[in-house]
Amino acid sequence: MDAEAAKFVGAGLAVTFALAGVGMGIGNIFSTLIASVARNPAVQPKVFPIGILGFALTEAVALFALLIAFLILFA
Repeated sequence: MDAEAAKFVGAGLAVTFALAGVGMGIGNIFSTLIASVARNPAVQPKVFPIGILGFALTEAVALFALLIAFLILFA
């Protein structure tokens, strides 16, 4: 295997594993958010901004993984 192929495999694995974790994290955040609002609708104004913050922080991990993949490919 030459170095160019190893770069592609490494970048693909970096993004794949990171996005699998991000997908599970976002699913967990929103399933918990929906369950908590379904259980007590009055708490929705307090819980929704926290859920959106958790979504944004979790999605930032995906952007970091994409950055690492680009660094692997183009550096």
